[in-house]
Amino acid sequence: MSIILPFIEAKLAEKTFIRIFSQDILEEDLKWHWDEEDRIIEAVEETDWQFQFDNCLPTTINTQIRIPKGIIHRIIKGTGELKIKVLKL
Repeated sequence: MSIILPFIEAKLAEKTFIRIFSQDILEEDLKWHWDEEDRIIEAVEETDWQFQFDNCLPTTINTQIRIPKGIIHRIIKGTGELKIKVLKL
């Protein structure tokens, strides 16, 4: 069974990736989830898209966000395309 991801990903280095979320993505495709490793994310360009940990208020993605392994979170759609850098720790 193949999983359809809501982004396109390009590998920059061993643990560094760029992810691009289309402006045409449906909000219901941005599901709550958790990751198998710690990560740091940051928008490549200024954006109004947001990030939210479970039971917390949404926050901007324009600064670095550390996401601990196993912690539930999601991306909230803004305007335009979202391009983020992901460092898997």
